[in-house]
This record gives sequence, structure tokens and C-alpha cells, in this order.
Amino acid sequence: MRPTQAILRPLTERILTGSGVRYARNINAGGIQKRSILSLKDHVYFSKATAEGPGRHGFVKSFGDAPLDLKMDMPKTAGGKGDGQNPEQLFAMGYASCFLGALQLAAARANKKDLAENAKVTANVFLGHPLEPDIDGFGLRAEIMVEGCPDDAIIAEAHEFCPYSRALEHGAEVTITKA
Repeated sequence: MRPTQAILRPLTERILTGSGVRYARNINAGGIQKRSILSLKDHVYFSKATAEGPGRHGFVKSFGDAPLDLKMDMPKTAGGKGDGQNPEQLFAMGYASCFLGALQLAAARANKKDLAENAKVTANVFLGHPLEPDIDGFGLRAEIMVEGCPDDAIIAEAHEFCPYSRALEHGAEVTITKA
């Protein structure tokens, strides 16, 4: 699969609402269709990463307790050489790890800690073209597979608690500024 040439739409087709961007296609006769945005009242952790070089073929570095410096590249199936990591891999790793932590916390809160002690979470993240023709470029789809925890209520609670699940389900505040 080769990526298609993206067609950039002018900003006039977008509506700024709050600190996010909504495409004009969300307007209907009754007004703007609203999607909730999860806002933070404080933060308990801050992470910073910087990307440099030729976009998805460049380099990314995170800062903090355990800095990470990676060479990035598009997957071979998306037109790259595949000789580096890609954002989808990193997203899948973060989502799987976060969901596992949420699963174990949900089990502990339900006094069923042993149900999730040996659980395993796999996150599949798909990069592809959006089905909706008005959206250019790529989109993501995520699938979470939980092994070793048979309790559906605990899995559902983990999905409600996991910050990755919340961001995908409820949206997240995104602020873009120029330095």
C-alpha cells in the first residue's frame, strides 16, 4: 500500500471551537455536533518529546526520568524503508502498557487483584486512509486484546480509566503554538 498524495484544505473549511479544531462537515442545521473534550484540572506528570529531521523519517527524543532517542521511519508497507520506529508502534506500546496498568488497578479496586496479576494486553494500531471522503491523509484505528482476565466488568472499568482510551473516546485538549 502506497500512501496517496494528501490534498491540503484551506483553513476556511475549519471551525475553531475552544482549543480544538472541528471540520466544517460537523455543522448541521441544528448547530455544531459537540463531542466532549476531557479537560485537566491539574497534572501529575509531564512528558516532552522533540522530533527533528525529515518528518516521519527523522529522529525523535524524549526527555525525563529515562530519556529515549529513536530513529523514525515509515513502515515498508506505507512507503518507507522500515529501518526505524514509527509513531504507530510507539502509540501501541504506550496504549498496551497503560491499559494493563488500568486493568490491574480496576481489579485491585474490585478486590479481585489476582484476576489481572498475570494479564497480558496487546494493542493493535492501524494506520490507514479514512473511509470518510472529506478527510485527507491518514487515520488511526486501535484494537485492545486482553488475555488472562476473564472479568468483563473489570475490563470495561479499565477502558473507562485508561488515559489512552479516554483520549480516543472523549477527545483530548490539544493546543498548537509557534515557538
